[in-house]
This record gives sequence, structure tokens and C-alpha cells, in this order.
Amino acid sequence: MSTYNFGHVNGPAGFGDINGPDLETLMDVADRLTATLHAEYPELVDQGESIQHELGLSAEDGLPPNRGRIRSALENIAIRAAAGTGSLTFTQHLTHALGL
Repeated sequence: MSTYNFGHVNGPAGFGDINGPDLETLMDVADRLTATLHAEYPELVDQGESIQHELGLSAEDGLPPNRGRIRSALENIAIRAAAGTGSLTFTQHLTHALGL
């Protein structure tokens, strides 16, 4: 069962908002994911940095982020991250927020 009431602003960083979080919020979650990866899975930090890079490019050019690259990085993290870790939690938040 989900801890979020979809369709309303609930949960951390506004996840569950029907319009989704803004780019700044996504970038903050990606930053927190990468910091958590440093502590939990240093070998996956490059995946977190890839997500940060794609969101940064989106902020610069105003175009939507490259969802394929982000999806690939999130899947790589999800495969390796253990249940209950912060890395997996942030990965799930980003996956949901981006509709992946």
C-alpha cells in the first residue's frame, strides 16, 4: 500500500501532486540521492551524477529532461540498492515524480 494520497500534495517534496514537482524540487531530490549514494553505494555515484547532469541540462535549456537516460540510471540504482535504504527511497521518489 502506498503512503501517498495520489492527487493531493502529500509526502516529501510534494510527491503526489497531480502536476508533479517542479524542476527545482527534482534537482534537490537528485542531489540528495547522489549524497546518499556516496554513503551507501559509492560504486553507483556516477548514476546519481548522471541524473543530476540531465536535470541540470533541462534547467539550462528549458527543455524537458532526457527521460531515457534518467530512467536507465534509476533502473541501475534500483537493481543494486537494498530495500529500506535511502538510495532506493530517493530512486522510487524520482521514478514516480517523473512518471517512469
